[in-house]
Amino acid sequence: MTVKRTLCGPAGRKGGSVALDFSFSDSEEQVRAATRRMLDGFAPRRAELQRQILKEQHFPEELWQAFADAGLLGSLIPEAYGGNGAGLLPLAIAMEEMGMQGYASALLVVTAMDTACLVQNASEELKRRVLPEVAAGRQKLCFALTEATAGSNSFRLRTTAKRSQDGKHFLVTGEKTFITGADVADRMLLVVRTTSLADCQSKGLPKAYGLSIFFVDPKGPGISMTPLPTRGIEGFRQWTVAFDEAEIPADGLVGELDQGAMALFTSLNPERILAAALAGGIGRHLVRKAVDYAKDRVVFGDRPIGSYQGIAHPLAEITIELEAARLLTYKSAWAFDHRLDPAEVGQAANYAKFQSARVALKAVDRAIQTHGGSGFSEDVGIIYFWEAMRLLKTAPISEEMILNYVAEHDLGLPRSY
Repeated sequence: MTVKRTLCGPAGRKGGSVALDFSFSDSEEQVRAATRRMLDGFAPRRAELQRQILKEQHFPEELWQAFADAGLLGSLIPEAYGGNGAGLLPLAIAMEEMGMQGYASALLVVTAMDTACLVQNASEELKRRVLPEVAAGRQKLCFALTEATAGSNSFRLRTTAKRSQDGKHFLVTGEKTFITGADVADRMLLVVRTTSLADCQSKGLPKAYGLSIFFVDPKGPGISMTPLPTRGIEGFRQWTVAFDEAEIPADGLVGELDQGAMALFTSLNPERILAAALAGGIGRHLVRKAVDYAKDRVVFGDRPIGSYQGIAHPLAEITIELEAARLLTYKSAWAFDHRLDPAEVGQAANYAKFQSARVALKAVDRAIQTHGGSGFSEDVGIIYFWEAMRLLKTAPISEEMILNYVAEHDLGLPRSY
């Protein structure tokens, strides 16, 4: 079951009729078919490529370029800037298909979330300079928000940017951490404070004021990187990135100075939606591996273990939960494409990410359990996904923060943090 873009249109909220159509449009079907054909071309080397991505933390350049050549990196980019403007829903469909074939890429998600922010907030000059390069696969993007003392609470950022005397640059000082793919990214979307939280408080300004977003070269002078010994990131490593009065051009400002909080959510919502799509696809991939094994594995008598309800029922239950996660993911992508209020998009994105991450982890666990001891073998290729799917319970937003959001904003309960 799939969701067409007429799932819950604005007319429904205004008292008009709401059309429901649980089928893909022709263009959306073409996206899935094209993605499948593109990935099928790598089928003879699938085990090798999966090993590079999941074990060696290296995403093959040829696979990245194949995504670009298929038009997927241009899905969020209007035709005027070298993309195809297909939208987030087709991209989510493609990411799901990618997961269903056992591939994953954190930097594809990050590049897409950066792209969404640039399309809606960057200057015309910056969009014309950067977006065609992204669509063609010639520029990879990373995202620098998290700090050691500012994770879920982004308003506590301590990295600052101060305007230079000539007004043509900003000097950035501070440190970001858990930055995925900073070493291979060509450009970075950097979130800093241009007005400190203390100044906001003293002037009676909201805590969201003072955040600004810059598009910078992560290899520029005054910027250094230290690798982190993290695991679970598909195809890339994570880094701590330090800024020592790094000079960045003022024309790299994305959106308005001190008003970056709203622009930030044009990135964070797509990130959660695409993470949900990828998790759902990987969940389906793992269920399929478990089912194929359960059909052939015989332990007692001459009946395969798939005939035992202890094996079959958990896989059936996960399949139902994956379908629920898929519907939430498609709905959230549709909401983003239709420019619904960011709070409404955020609600749908949170639901999708929560459900997809939870059921994907269940799928890994059940696939391992179905395979028994062989589920821990690297040759079988399931165990790699344990870390990657467990990560999604915590990032890009934790289960607990989503539940806090739902309790406060959807249920009207008192704020707990």
